[in-house]
Amino acid sequence: MSTNVNTEPRHRRTSSGDNKPEGQMNERFVYKDDDAIEKPFNWKQLTRLISYMRPYAKQILPLIALMMIIGTATKLAVPFLTSMAIDKAIDPDPSVGTPSLTMLYQITIIVLVLYIIQWITGIFRIKYTNIIGQRVIYDLRADLFRHIQRLSFNFFDKRPAGSVLVRVTNDVNSLQDLFTNGVVNLIIDCVQLFGIVIILLLINWKLGLAVIVTVPIMFFISTKLRIRIRRAWQEVRTKNSRINSHLNESIQGIRVTQAYTQEEENMKFFDHMNKDSKKSWDKASAMNQGFGPLIEITGGFGSLILFWLGATLIQQGQLTIGLLVAFAQYVGNFWEPINRLGQMYNQLLVAMASSERIFEFIDEDPNIKSKPNATKLPQIKGDIKLENVVFEYEKGRQALKGINLDVKAGQSIALVGHTGSGKSTIINLLSRFYDISDGKLTIDGYDIRDVEVESLRHQIGIVLQDTFIFSGTIRDNIRFGRLDATNEEIEEVAKAVGAHEFIVQMPNGYDTEVEERGNMLSMGQRQLLSFARALLADPRILILDEATASIDTETELKIQEALKLLLKGRTSFIVAHRLSTIRHADHIVVLDHGRIIEEGNHQALMKEKGTYYGLIEAQYRFL
Repeated sequence: MSTNVNTEPRHRRTSSGDNKPEGQMNERFVYKDDDAIEKPFNWKQLTRLISYMRPYAKQILPLIALMMIIGTATKLAVPFLTSMAIDKAIDPDPSVGTPSLTMLYQITIIVLVLYIIQWITGIFRIKYTNIIGQRVIYDLRADLFRHIQRLSFNFFDKRPAGSVLVRVTNDVNSLQDLFTNGVVNLIIDCVQLFGIVIILLLINWKLGLAVIVTVPIMFFISTKLRIRIRRAWQEVRTKNSRINSHLNESIQGIRVTQAYTQEEENMKFFDHMNKDSKKSWDKASAMNQGFGPLIEITGGFGSLILFWLGATLIQQGQLTIGLLVAFAQYVGNFWEPINRLGQMYNQLLVAMASSERIFEFIDEDPNIKSKPNATKLPQIKGDIKLENVVFEYEKGRQALKGINLDVKAGQSIALVGHTGSGKSTIINLLSRFYDISDGKLTIDGYDIRDVEVESLRHQIGIVLQDTFIFSGTIRDNIRFGRLDATNEEIEEVAKAVGAHEFIVQMPNGYDTEVEERGNMLSMGQRQLLSFARALLADPRILILDEATASIDTETELKIQEALKLLLKGRTSFIVAHRLSTIRHADHIVVLDHGRIIEEGNHQALMKEKGTYYGLIEAQYRFL
């Protein structure tokens, strides 16, 4: 049963002898979900991101706010104290007083204390913002993964695994700086800017306005660049997603690559994608770095205004030297948050590009889900009826064309036919991995579209040809069928399917750690574990999809007796190309291009000498 069929066209890889331009090679991994998301800056989406901080607002944010206010206040007080030191302690007006070392020492000690307070508040602020940031990232990644687990098969049919992987890892990770530093720094910088503007205007409103006038110029230029920067970072995410997709496929298909000695060609293709990604990053990074020099140039222009006009005001007696020095310090402190806000804006653009991709998945509505008023399916007997069932994977391409089938509880049904005849489609519909396009499918009289999906699948067990073995112990893999099973129950089902013998010979028996996908086990051993898993789950309906195709003859004979136990009292559907395994089925259904063309038991179908008879004869001729 295929659960990861990519419906997008893939272009074959060019060989060294082809004349196809190298630049066209990246077409191989162009997927719809990787297209740049062309949307205006969405403040609602930013609010949605910030809402993930809400659960921690009462716990930590008040403390962070207090540290922020104290730190900002101490920073804004230092230039004012500097002006006092110059105008009152170092070079006072003769009509007011004389230089005073005592006052200078006092001011110096006060400034030193303020710096210490600022340092301490900074330590606590960074500590607690990191705590909030990591908790928010944890919640966001958990929400994303939880939602992905609920998405329907057709979602994964159209997306490579690497593209999904990059959302949960890279895109979520790219938001860490925003939550750990960005949001709090944004508030601090805004408060600091507001305070500096007020102080500048209070010191001398003419000089303050002259310096601040450069801000709209900088803002206008940066606004013009934002769309280009945003698209550049979207392109970076897209290229990284394609690299992940190719990397995942390359690892999964490493045996085929080595078998056909295509390592060098595969490396060339990866190198091309890697260079393409680097070019995109360089382009986006160059735009990103452009903000710094832009603000420095604007700041330099503001400094020229400051000292020219400031010197004029001193000569006119409207400004003291101390206040001009303080003014210069405040202006320096003014451009610092402006610079950070420019960097923050770039960081925000990167975060928005990632958040768009994350929320695109989170907002994806599962095609298969329980209705609001869905009935919980009670313990079933296993009567199944398909009434004129039609199904289309894509509009206009019917995989099933009016299937009618009446299966009684406890019967074993074998589905036979050529590849593409509709066998796997029927079992996909039974488990409601897809919804039928037309007709009706009932279990014990319940339309499966009207019952809770979980209560349906809980009573169905599936054994696939390519069974999946998770990283962990053998015991854990069997227990996956029923998580509350005892060790004794696990060993009992393993003995029943003939797996106990090879398990006890493993280094640590049932506690032996298997590698990813069970690579340390043979195909037959993996299949036996899947049988044990299914038996432990004790389903009312059992589906065997080419379950014995990868098992050698000796192992197949070993599990034939186990299958009798596994099938006893259960409604079962068996898909098999090895027709010798289904001759004892109660009912055999022969499919061709989505239609039932023959049905009956083995003896009846052999007497008809139709399609089934021809398939049996063909297999015996090749034995």
